[in-house]
Amino acid sequence: MGLLSSLFGGNKTNESQQEKKDKKNFEILKYDGIRARSMRQLPYAIKCLEQATAIKEDVEALQYLAATYAESERLDDARITLDKVLNIAPDNVESLISLANICFIQEDYESMDDACQKAIKADEKNIMAYFLAARAARGMNNEIQAIVMLTKAIAQDETFTPALQLRAEVLWGMRQANDALADIEAILTQNAEDEDALLLKARIMAATGQADEALALLDKVSEINPFNEKTYLLKGELLSEQKEMGKAIDVYTEAIELMPQNAKLYQARGRIKLVQGDKDGSVEDMKKAIELNPENEKQINGNFDNFNKGTNNVGIY
Repeated sequence: MGLLSSLFGGNKTNESQQEKKDKKNFEILKYDGIRARSMRQLPYAIKCLEQATAIKEDVEALQYLAATYAESERLDDARITLDKVLNIAPDNVESLISLANICFIQEDYESMDDACQKAIKADEKNIMAYFLAARAARGMNNEIQAIVMLTKAIAQDETFTPALQLRAEVLWGMRQANDALADIEAILTQNAEDEDALLLKARIMAATGQADEALALLDKVSEINPFNEKTYLLKGELLSEQKEMGKAIDVYTEAIELMPQNAKLYQARGRIKLVQGDKDGSVEDMKKAIELNPENEKQINGNFDNFNKGTNNVGIY
């Protein structure tokens, strides 16, 4: 019997044992990887999950691997891994949303939109699919489509702040002030201290000639969060347009004292100093801005040259 078993049943036994071994190794590697990711040990998590998915292309393990790649800024690897998931489960909405988010970071708006449309087809009530589709449309300069997608997202949840904020921004980009303000008020009704909504409202007030209202809103944001750089940049811009150059410089100086490593603030103060005729002070601020952010040296120098020639194309409203 032993001879017959070895001749006719031995391979099956060996295969069964190997399957059990692979299954055990897969489970150990998968859950070690998940645990390592939760402990922020990303390189080890990737190693475990790569080995686990080499044994078995399990959807959950692949999703964790893709997320860990993304957290490690290995976006191409994340996309490849999500493609594997979608080959196995084409209607996996979670993975389609993850893919859309990665495409957004990579500014691949066409692929982002494709992932969103597939997610919407799979789950027509998925609010994030509509929201991300709107971001993709905006990235492709299709404002009307962005508004359509955002309106569908808001129809799912009228209190969904990200969609209300983005629709307000798109509407204001089209200079539809009243419609934009309606969305802003919907946000502020929920949270009167929403910084992004207050800042956008301040921009609209400033651009529509309501400077005092804009300044009051900016002061409110500063009270909520003294470290919001956009508040100081907008306030300084508004004061400079009112020819209050000294006050604008004071605003930027106050901000720099709070955020001494912020290149944008030095750059903004340098522009105002140049307008005032303080070329040496302006140059010092521009040098500091470049020192803090050398990657933007061309932009900083370009803005400095424009101001030196008497032009201002920076506008932030």
